[in-house]
Amino acid sequence: DKRGKNKKLMDADVNQLLSEHVGTAIEMSDEDIIARLMTPFAMESVRCLEEGIAASPTDMDMAMIYGIGFPPFRGGIIRYIESVGVAEFVKTAQQLSAAGALYQPTEKLQAMAANGETFYVN
Repeated sequence: DKRGKNKKLMDADVNQLLSEHVGTAIEMSDEDIIARLMTPFAMESVRCLEEGIAASPTDMDMAMIYGIGFPPFRGGIIRYIESVGVAEFVKTAQQLSAAGALYQPTEKLQAMAANGETFYVN
């Protein structure tokens, strides 16, 4: 470019060279990408609550905000689950569970969803 920095250009040969090593490309919506990234993260947070690693949903949310920089305007990872809805979150996790154990909702979370329970009192 004008400043002497290299320009990033697409090399048409890259796709052909990688084709035997990469599966078929699939189109994903923004929501699908968010679900695939947030679900394992949220499930690990739920497991931390269930195993007593975090004492409360509030503690878990604060740890994520101050510990790893989770967006404060979201209120934390457990608040994220609440914003989606526990039942809807479990449904999404079940749909993605074929991707691995990280996506599998816990029995306790499934029971919460079935009973209409939440982490926080509304």
